[in-house]
Amino acid sequence: MTDTGLAQGWEMVIGLEVHCELATRTKLFCGCPNAFGDEPNTNVCPVCLGLPGSLPVLNRHAVELAMRIGTALHCEIRPSTFHRKNYFYPDMPKDFQISQYDAPINTGGRLELPDGSTVGIERAHLEEDTGKTTHIGGTGRIGGADYALVDYNRAGVPLVEIVSAPDVRSAAQARAYAGELRSILIATGASDGRMEEGSMRVDANVSVRRHGEPLGTRCEIKNLNSMRSLLRAITFEADRQVAQLESGERIVQETRHWDEGEGRTLSMRSKEEANDYRYFPEPDLVALVPDSRWQADVAASLGPLPAARRAILVGLLGGEPSPAQIDQIRSVVASDLDAIVTSACELGAPPALALARTANEVAANADRAASLDAGSFAKLLALESGGELSATQAKEVLAGLLANGGDPAEIAKTLGFESMRADDLAAVVAGVIDAHPGEWEKFADGDPKVAGFLTGQVMKASGGKANGKAVAAELARLRSGAGT
Repeated sequence: MTDTGLAQGWEMVIGLEVHCELATRTKLFCGCPNAFGDEPNTNVCPVCLGLPGSLPVLNRHAVELAMRIGTALHCEIRPSTFHRKNYFYPDMPKDFQISQYDAPINTGGRLELPDGSTVGIERAHLEEDTGKTTHIGGTGRIGGADYALVDYNRAGVPLVEIVSAPDVRSAAQARAYAGELRSILIATGASDGRMEEGSMRVDANVSVRRHGEPLGTRCEIKNLNSMRSLLRAITFEADRQVAQLESGERIVQETRHWDEGEGRTLSMRSKEEANDYRYFPEPDLVALVPDSRWQADVAASLGPLPAARRAILVGLLGGEPSPAQIDQIRSVVASDLDAIVTSACELGAPPALALARTANEVAANADRAASLDAGSFAKLLALESGGELSATQAKEVLAGLLANGGDPAEIAKTLGFESMRADDLAAVVAGVIDAHPGEWEKFADGDPKVAGFLTGQVMKASGGKANGKAVAAELARLRSGAGT
């Protein structure tokens, strides 16, 4: 097996198409609300229903968000035109989609991943979303359902489709690409990136080849709506293709569906080519030509992007981060919580502790993170780092801060948390040593593996009131005395 999980001698070649709904107030070509979860078929009008005589009017804010994405991905922003993409799907009432074809607004960019690799961006173009069809009864798929329901609320919602070059070589790298792209979309304010709501959807074009051979025949896996599904679907599809080729069969270019329950891809239809869609210029829209001043204003409006924000957190730590801290940094930035860490550190909080508490306890209550006061958070971290609160106690106080705000010292007092006096701690530690002489003997002889056990017993005996650093210091003091 290779490091990608494929049989020896085989290589994955993956290109990703990411569709992100833009965070506009209204749809791309009309004034209907762009809102998730409303009653079906209430956010519609003659324009997005394609009724005769209706005319589209381009949403300026959608264009600006598309330019933000292009700028963040180092694309060239160019004059662009809209085309009609024709097909007979029930979830698009006009039977065509207004999209960009041979003249997209963003071309020729790149996305740099946290591991240092780079994936090329071929284009990032504007288009309108389709409606949503729900198949009822039977298998829940179109071929085995009893009937279908169509909601046109999503029809006409502005999208940017971001098409990568076929530079991805593993399912893990594909997931890293999608995760980094999602962070950028959120950071630029272009999209909320909520995959569970369909704000970001991924199509994966997967092929395999022997090392050094030309590109193989690709299959497209449609509408992957979670990072887990993306990883599993690519892995399955690549293995399927290798097995088929090794048995002497050929790969048929097609569009496939990922069945999450069964853990496999299934054939949907033959893969369409551009000529199948009969593209032609949209006659009711003029060319889109963002001038240099508008492009400069958009570029100036972008704040630090995820890579720069990760670098700031690394700098706060003041040294090479551990593997666990690297994961915490990526998680905090991806969740848009890094400002909590930097604000607390500006007020004197220990960076490593601020990072850990944010990546774990704050992230677990992300819906309340916006209400967390930086000053109160910094005070809490000072209480913990100074030994006045144990880690367990600090986490409970933080839960109170996230729920209701307030002063951390007062919350700790209300909860009955008091730091242990040195003589009380010494008595608890002595009791633990007396109760576990074998483990103490190993620790005194220099075995570090039992330190965690002894510390855990002290925490248990103290009801969680002991401070971990103070326990470690007391154990070290006693061991030093035992060795003299």
